[in-house]
Amino acid sequence: MAKYVPPHQSKFGQIIDVVVLLLLTVGALYIPFKLELAGAAKSTTATGTATWEQINQNPTMVERWKALGYEEPGDAADTASAHYLVTARFDYSFDWWALGAMVVLVAGYFVMVVRFSDK
Repeated sequence: MAKYVPPHQSKFGQIIDVVVLLLLTVGALYIPFKLELAGAAKSTTATGTATWEQINQNPTMVERWKALGYEEPGDAADTASAHYLVTARFDYSFDWWALGAMVVLVAGYFVMVVRFSDK
């Protein structure tokens, strides 16, 4: 049996491969955030400002929050406030269309890989 010798790829082709893979990786991580598909905390339970006691934080928790730089709980609408971080609730909704699209995408990728590997 003859030894397999892979085809030679130029330096330019390697650079194009790296750039394409980098763009695909960044896109796969960034696009869900841009389309607001990632990040489950979508709403808070209260509005307005609150005290540490109102958001059920004991003195030890308050000490830890202050160590992280949060002096006061802040406004519930402010995503950088401790109040928002404590009261944010997760959205556990499920989208069957998104699951179906993902299955088609993964199956299509599998078929493509198998077809290309036959050549």
